[in-house]
Amino acid sequence: MRVALFVTCVNDTLYPRTGQATVTLLRRLGVDVEFPSQQTCCGQMHYNTGYRHQAEPLVRDFAETFADYDAVVAPSGSCAGMVRDIHPRVARRSSGRVDPERVDAVAPKVYELSEFLVDVLGVTDVGAYFPHRVTYHPTCHSLRLLKVGDRPTRLLRAVRGLDLVELPGADECCGFGGTFALKNSAVSAAMCSDKLRHAADTGAEVLCAADNSCLMHLDGALRRQHSGVRTLHLAEILARTEDDPHGTSWSRATRSLA
Repeated sequence: MRVALFVTCVNDTLYPRTGQATVTLLRRLGVDVEFPSQQTCCGQMHYNTGYRHQAEPLVRDFAETFADYDAVVAPSGSCAGMVRDIHPRVARRSSGRVDPERVDAVAPKVYELSEFLVDVLGVTDVGAYFPHRVTYHPTCHSLRLLKVGDRPTRLLRAVRGLDLVELPGADECCGFGGTFALKNSAVSAAMCSDKLRHAADTGAEVLCAADNSCLMHLDGALRRQHSGVRTLHLAEILARTEDDPHGTSWSRATRSLA
């Protein structure tokens, strides 16, 4: 099986360790994952803010870049949802500027990381070790668009040393929503405050999610509050082992995967 990593813009630019951790994890599980250097944005920012025609070249480029792969893994439910659900719509409405058949051939092969691990590889115990109290926030796109269900928590429960505690109001949005946080900052901040209050109630050391865009929003508020809770992407927990509990084998790698 030929597998590619779609690292996403946020990860490549701001959270490269998540991409590196994803590669470390997949290779440990025997997957020879490739990184097509010509990959770009999935177009979600353009589409969600009304620039749908500007998203068309990005949809076309994605289909061309990943056409030859059997599976495409993305450490982001948000971007995976954009490709699987929205790319075919963009292609059908493009009046021939994007080939719907090419898009339809690629879109179903895109998996959010937990989907790929559980559904394709058939594993929940990935050999991870993380001796900390963790609570998990299921992000909106992974919960509602992809419907990943309990796949991330099944993976976390199998991590040695990890104490997983349920997050009250887990299915509530964190308030990020891309440009929503900018256009409706007061509402966004209130939603974020609710989420962090629930996280604090769990007594967790780490607030985990599978989307760094949401974690960026939450982490900013946690830092301003001087909270002892830290945020960490699911991939970065799953990539850690007893031999490498701090992720040093990948955290010292170069900043960009390109």
